[in-house]
Amino acid sequence: MSNKRSNSFRQAILQGNRRLCSKALLEEKGLNLSQRLIRHVAYETLPREIDRKWYYDSYTCCPPPWFMITITLLEVAFFLYNGVSLDQFVLQVTHPRYLQNALVYHPQLRAQAWRYLTYIFMHAGIEHLGLNVVLQLLVGVPLEMVHGATRIGLVYVAGVVAGSLAVSVADMTAPVVGSSGGVYALVSAHLANIVMNWSGMKCQFKLLRMGVALICMSMEFGRAVWLRFHPSAYPPCPHPSFVAHLGGVAVGITLGVVVLRNYEQRLQDQSLWWIFVAMYTIFVLFAVFWNIFAYTLLDLKLPPPP
Repeated sequence: MSNKRSNSFRQAILQGNRRLCSKALLEEKGLNLSQRLIRHVAYETLPREIDRKWYYDSYTCCPPPWFMITITLLEVAFFLYNGVSLDQFVLQVTHPRYLQNALVYHPQLRAQAWRYLTYIFMHAGIEHLGLNVVLQLLVGVPLEMVHGATRIGLVYVAGVVAGSLAVSVADMTAPVVGSSGGVYALVSAHLANIVMNWSGMKCQFKLLRMGVALICMSMEFGRAVWLRFHPSAYPPCPHPSFVAHLGGVAVGITLGVVVLRNYEQRLQDQSLWWIFVAMYTIFVLFAVFWNIFAYTLLDLKLPPPP
């Protein structure tokens, strides 16, 4: 049997078959620190009171939100290692040996398929890493606590792959670094879910916090655009592309929204899920064929390999 609830089971809960307290979670008194944290996460991420109560009653922190924490620790570890080896922590991407790393996506090395994913462990500098890590932890960890590592990991990885493939199609001469594709997929899905369920979301200061999140995302995107068009210290290789951010947003407002709107529901029962999965698959196949044939047909002049 599936561990996800069906719509009929949801209705059974709503009709009182399950012994839920009639008062809202916010009215509960005498909660310890961990219970208050779980309640806070429920109100941050879920728009329906019945789902918040279900989550509050059933959450056991087993397993913990390991995916986002592991990804973040790996990103920080790789950044520190590169910082020490390059002897540079700010704007590492300007170092002449930076693009020689086997994890970076480079258009001349696009046949090495792992680079479409591993580029998330390389960041342009501490300013790039810092904002991504903050958004990743503040948004990704609560979402993983509610929706689980499988679903949140799926959205994150889909955003990462879509980001690098989008660069290979729309900004063909540029390399890619940073986890912004995955981060923007999660954050844009969360913000879209809040907007679509505005009256049901009971998180405090939601308008202010949405504004702050959008400002942070805009600042990071603006930094990426500036860096992309800033003259490279080591031409003819340009600075990393900003298009991966847009690929992440596209995944967030499609696949991501469906995942976040269907807490504890079987995704295979949602027609929108299959529509967006089909769209994503078509895009991936198109990008693969584009990478195989378009670079030769367009006779594009690529930067030399690192």
